[in-house]
Amino acid sequence: MTLSARMSVLGTETAFEVFAKAKALEAAGKDIVHLHIGAPDFETPENIVEAGKKALADGWHKYTPAKGIPELREAVVDNIRDFRGAEVDADQVLIVPGGKPTMFYAIMMFGEPGKEILYPNPGFPIYESVIHWSGARAVPYALPEERGFAFRAEEVLAQITPATSLLIVNTPANPTGGIVPRAEFAALVAGLEAHPHVTVLCDEIYSRQLYDGEEHVSILQYDSLRDRSIVLDGWSKTYAMTGWRLGYGIWPKHLVEHAERLQINSSSCANAVTQVAAIEALRGPQDAVDRMLAAFDERRKIIHAELNSIPGFSCVMPKGAFYAFPNTKGTGIESRVLEHELLNDAGVACLSGTSFGAFGEGYMRFSYANSAENIREGLRRVREHLENREI
Repeated sequence: MTLSARMSVLGTETAFEVFAKAKALEAAGKDIVHLHIGAPDFETPENIVEAGKKALADGWHKYTPAKGIPELREAVVDNIRDFRGAEVDADQVLIVPGGKPTMFYAIMMFGEPGKEILYPNPGFPIYESVIHWSGARAVPYALPEERGFAFRAEEVLAQITPATSLLIVNTPANPTGGIVPRAEFAALVAGLEAHPHVTVLCDEIYSRQLYDGEEHVSILQYDSLRDRSIVLDGWSKTYAMTGWRLGYGIWPKHLVEHAERLQINSSSCANAVTQVAAIEALRGPQDAVDRMLAAFDERRKIIHAELNSIPGFSCVMPKGAFYAFPNTKGTGIESRVLEHELLNDAGVACLSGTSFGAFGEGYMRFSYANSAENIREGLRRVREHLENREI
């Protein structure tokens, strides 16, 4: 049996690998504090669960249109208007099984040998993985800690070449919790007007996880790029629906038919019952979303303070998502080694910064999608491990 050569360049998402290792250790009797996985620890709000149950009872057992249930696509349009202040057409909406299909379709659409795709580093690892798989050259751009892990527009623009086909932007960001300020976003958009050959994929899956009055800046708010902007969002993070597997893409009108064909060739359509439940998520009460965000905010402050109390660690305050990305260079320990030690010796599951690209060396990602009690206990173990560690 001979696999295709491209399989050798396909990466993975380390969070799931660490999750599996942590579960194996737990099965062997070790107590593990989980500060690694990017999933809210809350249950899906009850009104959404009930809508899903009713959908099953009402006979939503068949295929749906490849682009998604029309009522759901209309609900997405209304949500875009309400929370982003932008107008899109329902025909531009493609409902997909999770967040990843939108990025996969976009990278497949624009990635091929001879092309270059710019992506954030440290950033969500699937960007780089799928870029390599497409045959394109993966070109990382930095997110400096001193800028709150936000890019400098002029530096990103300077990396664009005639071969650049796609630029990926993620705000609020995984793994850093950083956001792109409006002024920097506007500078990027203005600069991109001189590069009409570049399409932009903006990953906005954490668009509702913002703190301290920060605003969400969406690429959809800039008319000059509307014909070459793709937006990725979904229900997983905002509504604690990670296991329901549902997301959406907003596509320029001339690209949506191509994305729909990719959907038909890969998964046909998204789950019917989940789509019905997602209508309730968008159109129903949002108080559960507000409660979850308030809890994340409380935990954010706790994890920030606790991380900064650990010798060798320093951590900027995350402004979005539910991740902290402390600088651990003061420990003198390589990130991957520290990840291994904390899991196996201290019983704390967290992720090496290098899981998110080479620029993540010297950092670790801690998720605060866990209780305040577990966050404090996990970081107590980290502190104790470092204090007792033999050099």
